[in-house]
Amino acid sequence: MSAEVVVVGSIGMDLIFRAPRLPRVAETLLGRSFGTAAGGKGGNQAVAAARLGAKVAMVACVGDDDNGRTLRAGLEGDGIDCSAMRTMQDDPTGTALILVDDDGNNAIVIVPSAYGRLSPEIVAEHKGLLDAAKFVVCQLEVPADTVAWTIRHAHAAGAKVVLNPAPVLGALPADWFGAIDYLIPNEVEAEYLSGIAVTSLDSAQAAARHLRAAGAANVLVTLGAKGVFAATEDGVERHFPATPVKAVDTTAAGDVFVGGFVASLAAGGSVADAVGFGQAAAALSVTRHGAQPSIPRFDEIVIKGV
Repeated sequence: MSAEVVVVGSIGMDLIFRAPRLPRVAETLLGRSFGTAAGGKGGNQAVAAARLGAKVAMVACVGDDDNGRTLRAGLEGDGIDCSAMRTMQDDPTGTALILVDDDGNNAIVIVPSAYGRLSPEIVAEHKGLLDAAKFVVCQLEVPADTVAWTIRHAHAAGAKVVLNPAPVLGALPADWFGAIDYLIPNEVEAEYLSGIAVTSLDSAQAAARHLRAAGAANVLVTLGAKGVFAATEDGVERHFPATPVKAVDTTAAGDVFVGGFVASLAAGGSVADAVGFGQAAAALSVTRHGAQPSIPRFDEIVIKGV
């Protein structure tokens, strides 16, 4: 059975260090704990969409190592089609160093390794998956030319293209915007892409308008504890407040929102429904530790007032 949602992107192993606070430059801190967990923005978003009700396939690269085998097994355990995952013989599986403080804030360093070699040619081998998908989801942890090829092909094939522009290092190529149906940056990424510092709801609105004017059909600026500001192709602009929770680890919260949002859209929900569902899933995820281990399942989500 073909996948409703195809995620093209990164998957790696997270190395998680917990400490009372994030260290300053040249400072050594005594940590509280260390652990590993499946991660990578692409993998997180695929798992979130699958656990939250969508039929999902993943296009990615892992190494021929224990981490790669563990990650593949984890995705398959969540019912994700991994037939388009390539095992690279001469590069290890990607990793991320994640520092988490007692307030749930984090700092992350990624080393792409295998997933950094996900090329347009590898994705093109599986274009049948893209052609049959309702939604194709990309991030920016894999090479830019791969993202460019994917969103253009998916758009031409009639899929709805979702781009989470993270991590962002500068402006997106101007010719990408017309192929993007849902652009989902956080406030930092929205500032990089629009040139507008996002420090309030008014500035989030201005950034969203700027990115829509650039060609993206719908723009959703995620604002952490302040919620989401959405500017949609039907002309509606709306702030969705977040549900207050006690966060213990914000790692992958944005990815959970993306996965939940897309899963809801794939099930026929409206943009408002999908934002609310994604927010509810992300809110639950930050009350748990880890990236993929924190991702909730469909039956755990309760939405109020959407």
